[in-house]
Amino acid sequence: MQSDELKRRISAGRGDALADLVLKNARIINVFTDEIDTADIAISGNSIVGVGTYHGRKEVDLHGKYVCPGLIDGHIHIESSMLCGPAFEQAVLPHGTTAVVTDPHEISNVAGLEGLDFMLETTKNLTLSVYFMLPSCVPATDLDESGAVLNAEQLRPYYGNPRVLGLAELMNAYGTVRCDPKILQKIRDCTEAEKIVDGHAPLLSAKDLNAYIAAGVQSDHECSNIEEAMEKLRLGQYIMIREGTAAKNMEALMPLFREPYCSRCMLVTDDKHPGDLLDSGHIDSNIRKAIRLGGGPGSGRQNGNAGPGTVFWVQAARCRSTGVPGRSGCGF
Repeated sequence: MQSDELKRRISAGRGDALADLVLKNARIINVFTDEIDTADIAISGNSIVGVGTYHGRKEVDLHGKYVCPGLIDGHIHIESSMLCGPAFEQAVLPHGTTAVVTDPHEISNVAGLEGLDFMLETTKNLTLSVYFMLPSCVPATDLDESGAVLNAEQLRPYYGNPRVLGLAELMNAYGTVRCDPKILQKIRDCTEAEKIVDGHAPLLSAKDLNAYIAAGVQSDHECSNIEEAMEKLRLGQYIMIREGTAAKNMEALMPLFREPYCSRCMLVTDDKHPGDLLDSGHIDSNIRKAIRLGGGPGSGRQNGNAGPGTVFWVQAARCRSTGVPGRSGCGF
């Protein structure tokens, strides 16, 4: 950040200078404190710099409309939507999704690095912030017949891309806990780049689960019952509560929609087919379902934005959604 930009941001936040944009009379949903406040929102450049009473070069009176942070899908395969980047953006932005973390495992399993490069290219410069986890298991197992094999050496250069946040769902849990050298090299490359390792370990338990987490795996989206989720939570993993087109785990995991658990959880879809996007929406649909099942409006919204923000956005400094240090404040 340039010094002049920082000074403008501070001056606008103090009210010493006009903000670029002020949203007047907003009802602000604060996901950090579970409150709804009425105030103005001051924006300088692409950053919220204040909540209170402000004046700006441009002012928009919201007349009491609600404003909340953009929603985040913390784990999705965009290919499952059968849409390319711009079309996917058109499908989810109207539902409040402003950022996704995608694993291009499916296209990479068919087309290798060309598929990965295609996904990176067709999702850049969108209004939707699209971040990537590198496919960890192409093929998923040595028994698979795939169109490509991606090894650690091929993946390593991609960690230099600021939109790459880490290594995607480590579905070869068997190989991980038995120290498969190919898997361990991918984990080492990821952690040496100071990135995140995501998990995929359905029903893994006891000492094998301990070993898997000791390898550096920080999350799991495969929990299908509350006992499994609680065991993984107790050992420090983040839990992705999955509710998509194929897998629907939310109802079984509803006990997580309360403190102290909800701050370690996030809503994800994993896959979302185009018909579902049209009929029911995206993460907004998951939030509505959580509320219908008794999760409460606050916990549903928190899991839909603040949870993924805690895990991913520390490394995504350009994200325009909640949870970004230096990018967000006052509940945004």
